Amino acid sequence: MSASSSQHGGIPFFKGHGTQNDFVIVPDPDGALEIGPGTVAALCNRRAGVGGDGLLRVVRAAADPAAAGMADRAEWFMDYRNSDGSVAEMCGNGLRVFARFLVGAGLAKPGELAIATRSGVLTAKVAEDAADGTPGDVTIDMGRARLPGPDGIEVAVGGRRWPALNVNMGNPHAVAFVESLDHAGDLYTAPLTSPEGAYPQGVNVEFVVDRGPRHVAMRVHERGSGETRSCGTGACAVAVAAIRRDGVDPAVTGEAVAYTVDVLGGRLVITEHPDGRVEMTGPAVIVAEGRLDERWWESVRRS
Repeated sequence: MSASSSQHGGIPFFKGHGTQNDFVIVPDPDGALEIGPGTVAALCNRRAGVGGDGLLRVVRAAADPAAAGMADRAEWFMDYRNSDGSVAEMCGNGLRVFARFLVGAGLAKPGELAIATRSGVLTAKVAEDAADGTPGDVTIDMGRARLPGPDGIEVAVGGRRWPALNVNMGNPHAVAFVESLDHAGDLYTAPLTSPEGAYPQGVNVEFVVDRGPRHVAMRVHERGSGETRSCGTGACAVAVAAIRRDGVDPAVTGEAVAYTVDVLGGRLVITEHPDGRVEMTGPAVIVAEGRLDERWWESVRRS
């Protein structure tokens, strides 16, 4: 796998996923490409484009104004966009795929690496591949969760309403525990949240059921994307909410606690430490690489 351009023309791209949360990956190390919202939406279109839940633009931190202030701590910046072209602060599954790409492309070595995001510099640990070639899991230090309030958050689908916990993992989440994941509906449109104005920039909404001791399952509506097969920051928010609900806050007990979180696309393990750090461990796979036709690229850039 190479991140460099060839003499055959066209824009190189890759496709990857983390627990079936899938992404178009566009290497742009020197920040030379202009990728506006319309271009992102065209790339992520599942019928007329490559298809994905979002776009990962791989650019050196020093080459992007949004990350230049972090260039002394991280060489690479994950410029993440939702499938509708909107900018997002962070994407946990995307960060695992981003780290996997850096290692596979020879831009970083397995082990620990720092990556700049709009939520700050985060650390990824890429395990060595297994003897049979199976890619090792990727662990992301997701930083600390914030529970900013307000109290009284509710989410609603159809005629049902549930209380929700407001959890911020660098992006906002409303986590609701429900009796059945079917109660979330189709999640094509965003569930209603109240009070009005609680989430002026929109919110990711997770619906959660218990599967066993320290084991939950979830569905999610991601703002700007609709329902996705997985959401890394959402899984972290769900684990944090479950930990608070179950009364095992590591800051109180002094012991790290891990929850298994089943998503539609697989399984993640989320660990919260006594100092508040939240780690997410799960798979990340690069499945394809190719080149975008230059005429198509120019046509969507002008649209």
